[in-house]
Amino acid sequence: MPEKKVVQWQQSYSVGIKLIDEQHMELIKLTNRLFNNCLAGRERSRATFLSTIHDAVDYVGYHFSTEEKVMERVNYPDYMNHKKEHSTFVREVFNKVEEFKAGKVLAPLTFVYFLRDWVLHHIAVNDKKMGDYLIALQRSGELQKITLKVKKDESTDRMQIG
Repeated sequence: MPEKKVVQWQQSYSVGIKLIDEQHMELIKLTNRLFNNCLAGRERSRATFLSTIHDAVDYVGYHFSTEEKVMERVNYPDYMNHKKEHSTFVREVFNKVEEFKAGKVLAPLTFVYFLRDWVLHHIAVNDKKMGDYLIALQRSGELQKITLKVKKDESTDRMQIG
């Protein structure tokens, strides 16, 4: 059975930075995976919710870390607000997961919509601003003066910016 999508990548979501766009695409894939687990039935959605959300939270942390390293390297003027939004989101997700583990009613499908809406809003507003800033630096020639070192983290098989 083909996978259903609660959200699909569109070019309008692009912030113009390949690394960031690729990570956003992965966040959308994880959101769709969680959505499909929810559609599989109540027992399966409950059983897979925690493992799937763990993967999503792990990847969100990785993605936020990447964005924050990029923003630090370029002295992004709205860095602190952007980082604060990341922290608030992570805290909110952890709280929801802890409530779910403690037995509080949390409809996994409602969580999927929360995740989708937050990610799309964050991309459309904050990440677009960051992308515009980076593109402006690139066009002015200033970005060439900044070195972003990308290395592979062997333990996670992910690329890291250092």
